[in-house]
Amino acid sequence: MKYALATSLLLLALAGPVMAQESGPTLDKIKKKATVAFGYREAARPFSFRGEDSQPAGYSVDLCRQIAIVLKSALGLGDLKVTWVPVTPSDRIGKLQRGAIDLECGSSTITFERLQQVAFSNMTFVDGGSVLATASSGIRGVKDLNGKRVGVIPNTTTDKALGVALATLSVKPEIVHVNETREGLQGLEAGQLDAYASDHLLLAGLIATAKDPAALKLSDNYFSYEPYGLMMRRADYTFQVHVNRTLSAVYRSGKIVEIYERWFGSFNDVSPLIRSLYLLNSWPDS
Repeated sequence: MKYALATSLLLLALAGPVMAQESGPTLDKIKKKATVAFGYREAARPFSFRGEDSQPAGYSVDLCRQIAIVLKSALGLGDLKVTWVPVTPSDRIGKLQRGAIDLECGSSTITFERLQQVAFSNMTFVDGGSVLATASSGIRGVKDLNGKRVGVIPNTTTDKALGVALATLSVKPEIVHVNETREGLQGLEAGQLDAYASDHLLLAGLIATAKDPAALKLSDNYFSYEPYGLMMRRADYTFQVHVNRTLSAVYRSGKIVEIYERWFGSFNDVSPLIRSLYLLNSWPDS
């Protein structure tokens, strides 16, 4: 019942002024083709991944599906096709800039360096860098990584923050670069890595897909702050307004409860930090 009420409230919140008359590069492209292209990660569970039915799934994917509903109405389209394009940490920005995708629905951290290349939506989640290790390694955090083989995706916020944390603690591991999150898990399971560093919730998602979850240990310690947002092209303010208006309406209406519980468990257990994020990003519509 509460979810039906939340959905009704969301539709009311989004039933404000129709903006079919507004335009911009991305909206013009979407309207002309009656298609929106969303980028998603194939192995960034629980935010963005390929499900057992081979369809995109996850928290960020669900948020983008809400955005598609709003775009269809705002652009006055009878039908709006959604295409899902796989992206990786190394090609997601390039695909966005080239127009292969219109919005990236993953687990991308908002940074000022990235803002020189792309734009971001309002915050969608907050996480932090952590370490997943084999249980037999005895690794429980960054301080235990000296001389260990540690996997990390290069040129990511995790890669940079881990370097700072290692230097601060004077710890010197053997860094092994991997291309994707699942390669980190494969390295652990094959005995090629002692630990893999990534965002804490992504690592928790990896454990759920491991051959033997009991053989892995996730550190409770964080070495970075990772504020997530949805990436889009720069200087396309009208499209950005549509995205942010949708997110704010999702947060205000309570629809976020349904989405959150689908991927993270009971909303009663949500952290004060995440609860504050939803409150502070629930901007009024008018």
